[in-house]
Amino acid sequence: MKKFLLALAALAVIGYLFFSANYFRDSSKNRLCERFEVVVRDSSRTGFVRAADIDALVKRYDLHPVGKRFSEINTLAIRDTILTNRLVESAHVYTTPRGGVVATIRQREPVLRVIADGKGSYYVDKERGIMPTSSSFAVYVPLATGAIDEEFARNELYDFAMFLHGNADWDAWIEQIVVRSNRDVVLIPRAGDFRVVVGSLEDYPAKLAKFIRFIDEGLNVVGWNRYSEINLKYNNQVVCTKR
Repeated sequence: MKKFLLALAALAVIGYLFFSANYFRDSSKNRLCERFEVVVRDSSRTGFVRAADIDALVKRYDLHPVGKRFSEINTLAIRDTILTNRLVESAHVYTTPRGGVVATIRQREPVLRVIADGKGSYYVDKERGIMPTSSSFAVYVPLATGAIDEEFARNELYDFAMFLHGNADWDAWIEQIVVRSNRDVVLIPRAGDFRVVVGSLEDYPAKLAKFIRFIDEGLNVVGWNRYSEINLKYNNQVVCTKR
């Protein structure tokens, strides 16, 4: 008899839990959403995407959840709409027990800024993707200008930009990367009134090492203002153009 009563009590508890879960689930579906919060996780480092921009985007597509029943809110549709912003890398949208909807955003991370002749301005991100610039925020990354197509930007220039990111001295010294119509790459230094012609970006570490030796054995001896151009593109030699 005791075992029977225990089994009956267990069944009653299970039944109550099942009823409660369904009741509260149904009642939560009829509850109105009270708040929509956008969290940009990397906003302290990068400011391409603002919470107000995401809020406005969701409103534009009539998906803003505030005032709607939770049964009418499509979090996947909100997420997909947020991802139409080409400055957003990822988004996660979920409901909270306190009657809100939260969207957590991660921005794309640029590694190179490109201003291409006749083709406008854009960034290349860490995944080698092309991303637009933003009128509200700019970030310090290497700048490349000139005769640049997207394939060259995503490959050779991306690799060179990542080299600069990993070498703080070169990153601080190079102000601009210029690409000529023949694909010769020219470096504009922050210090010194001259240009450094690298040529193609093949074997650029060796070319830069050759330039360092030329500084030690040449520029530091004859002076930094003697030449207008220093050409590293030829094997085993440095060709300089006097002013």
